[in-house]
Amino acid sequence: MSKPARQNKTLCDEKNKSLYIAGRLTQKGFKALFAGGAVRDMVMGKEPVDFDIVTNARYEDILGIFSEEKVKKVGKTFAVCVVNGIEVASCRSGSSSASGTDSSFPECDLAKRDITINSMAFDPLSDSFIDPFGGKQDLKDRIIRFTGNPEERIAEDPLRMVRACRFASLLRGSLAPSTLESIIKHRTLIVDNTAPERIRHEILKAMSHAKPSLFFRTLKAAGLLELIFPSLSRCDDLDGGPHHGETVLEHCLLSGDALSPAKPVLRLAGYLHDAGKYDAAQIKDGQITFPDHEKMAGAVIDDLQKLRFSSEEIKFIDAVIKTHMRPLKADSTPKAARRLLAFLEKHDIKWQTFMQMRIADKAANLAKQPYTRSDIRLRVDKIRQELENNKIKGGNVVLSLRDLEISGHDIMKLLNMSPCPEVGKIMNHLFECVIDEPSLNNIEALKKLVVQYGRENH
Repeated sequence: MSKPARQNKTLCDEKNKSLYIAGRLTQKGFKALFAGGAVRDMVMGKEPVDFDIVTNARYEDILGIFSEEKVKKVGKTFAVCVVNGIEVASCRSGSSSASGTDSSFPECDLAKRDITINSMAFDPLSDSFIDPFGGKQDLKDRIIRFTGNPEERIAEDPLRMVRACRFASLLRGSLAPSTLESIIKHRTLIVDNTAPERIRHEILKAMSHAKPSLFFRTLKAAGLLELIFPSLSRCDDLDGGPHHGETVLEHCLLSGDALSPAKPVLRLAGYLHDAGKYDAAQIKDGQITFPDHEKMAGAVIDDLQKLRFSSEEIKFIDAVIKTHMRPLKADSTPKAARRLLAFLEKHDIKWQTFMQMRIADKAANLAKQPYTRSDIRLRVDKIRQELENNKIKGGNVVLSLRDLEISGHDIMKLLNMSPCPEVGKIMNHLFECVIDEPSLNNIEALKKLVVQYGRENH
């Protein structure tokens, strides 16, 4: 079965399970409606990715009705029953009724949701929408508005401020004035009243949007970017220099947009890759310049650590930043291509990742033309040709010391040495020789080089 066919089958199964659960609850005298993201997607004319159900049944009722199904209770702030993989939430406020006559349902639940476009419900049995807070119109106008009293919604969960910015990005819209004003007023709550892991989750979800730069721009306008990513926020008015036609922040945002949503951590690295220019900036001959800015990722790393990104994610982002300035030009020699590959190997970055970042970086420079297909093909061919040439010549592709056809033990035996730092120096010397001439990577040639090094340095 193809991937699209599997996805369609999964969506169909999710919908059928949801209809079954809603039907069972209705048979028992309760109300059961689709709510949240599924309804938002339906209003937008999109096939819902997942289905959530809200009901006026109590948790005890849900557990009893589905006692023979696979049921578990999850969540701390708002407890939810998961029935056969479908979230079923009891109304967040108001009374429950087995008669189905509770007039406050589902408004009692929808009023406690974050934003109006998520505060709609759909009755699958009557095929009707419930929209007490104008979510449909806000979707049409692409306006993100807190449901009801914005200060109350923020106080209930300050993360909603970040979510509002993310949904503005998703819709390519903007925050309602009342929502923006409330976020600016209460923005510091995000620092001490929200688990960093939850902010990280919203950031990574934003990376799947068509233009996550709108997420960062909205965070900036709301005064949140300087609290979440101060390393990036400070680049707002930083001149990109004589080789760029945009500010450093603008360049970073354009770079991230040019990367694939299928690779969220790489995309985030694109948004952060030049943030070190703030620390590197200096004036030379009357112009701003940023020497070795790729080595100044300390502030970015601090931000990522505070947001509880994993050590693996931070290592990857740091490596993308450190390698993004490595040159690969139309006239780069085979030796230069080999040195590039060795440099990427040292930082555990695939050459494909390096090229994706280079292409995005170039596309984000408004003073220059982006790479053409021919430009990209030429550079990719240089890398592939060098990898293939080394294989044809009969040895491993030498990208690190471990690829050498000689060991430190061999060197110590040849020069009658004990373990010492000098052995490492000799290995690095041999590595440089092999990078210059890959055919030297055979045991006999390397032994000769070791002996020669010993004569010249002892």
